[in-house]
Amino acid sequence: MKTWRTEKHGGPEVIRQSDTPIPPIGPMQVRVRVEAVGLNHVDLWVQKGVEGHKFHLPIVPGGDISGIIEELGPGSKTVLNKNGLDVGTEVLINPGVSCGQCEACLDGFDPLCRSYGMFGETLDGGCAEYVVVPIANLIKRPKTLSAINGASLAIPYLTAWTMLTRKAQIKAGETVLIQAGGSGVSVAATQMAKLLGATVITTVGSDDKIDKSYALGADHVINYRKTPFREEVKKFLAKEGKKGCEVVLDHVGADTFQESVKTLAWGGRIVTCGATSGAQVPLDLKMVFFKNISILGSTMGSKADFIRVVQLVGSGKLKPVVDTVYPFAELPSAFERLQNRNVFGKVVIKVS
Repeated sequence: MKTWRTEKHGGPEVIRQSDTPIPPIGPMQVRVRVEAVGLNHVDLWVQKGVEGHKFHLPIVPGGDISGIIEELGPGSKTVLNKNGLDVGTEVLINPGVSCGQCEACLDGFDPLCRSYGMFGETLDGGCAEYVVVPIANLIKRPKTLSAINGASLAIPYLTAWTMLTRKAQIKAGETVLIQAGGSGVSVAATQMAKLLGATVITTVGSDDKIDKSYALGADHVINYRKTPFREEVKKFLAKEGKKGCEVVLDHVGADTFQESVKTLAWGGRIVTCGATSGAQVPLDLKMVFFKNISILGSTMGSKADFIRVVQLVGSGKLKPVVDTVYPFAELPSAFERLQNRNVFGKVVIKVS
């Protein structure tokens, strides 16, 4: 099969296409023919390398996989049939893989499993014609959802849902500041926060993203390249009779984190799931404890929560947002677009 692989850490040249054997199927697994795969910043981190973290290379990138079940492994048919799945079923792949037996898995939050991994980061992902996955990772794709749109969901939408509901525990009537409103996570979070009854302020890096953010439901959009976002947040909150945001989602890191914390109300919560501009941030602890601020880390989410997210998308309450679709042969160009941070929504590769 044709496969793209990140061979080693470095620039665009380390991602190469090759012919590799079709992966064998083990017990309670299936082989999926990949139709489309979405890219995420984790794919860039694997390509470049992260200080203090070891990736097992070479690896096939791509964690947001949409495809069709092509072949069943031993023992899988009975279980799949009970859930309406069989050869030929259109599916989405939950990108997180865990043991399914430890306390964290059985308690319903498998990202805390010590064996937790992700397609495209610790396991070969979907930038290939076929991928083999455990049956526990299969979710039937709603009929209303195309393969391309389906490949825009898993990592960003699951991450955003976890940040808002499990970590921030956002409530109706609260105000949330969502940084980098055009990113996959923030596009999802804007919709979800509105669905949950919050007022949404978001930041973007160019004027062409402003109307797009309003279309997703944002109540106030700030071009942070033109105006310091904290000052604009203050002005908006003053009109609402507030002095701070109850919740902030910040996955930008060094460029925004210190000012993000300062926008929080007393008792506010800031949730981070990444640091695209750098991970080392200054922090005044006096502000944290005097204002009773909570700083919460978040990575991915539970399998059950992804099922809920897919149901919300299938019913039309959330919508996929695709920035650009690239053919399989042009994967390096897709990486380049993601790197440039000019996207609004998801960069997706059409595989078949």
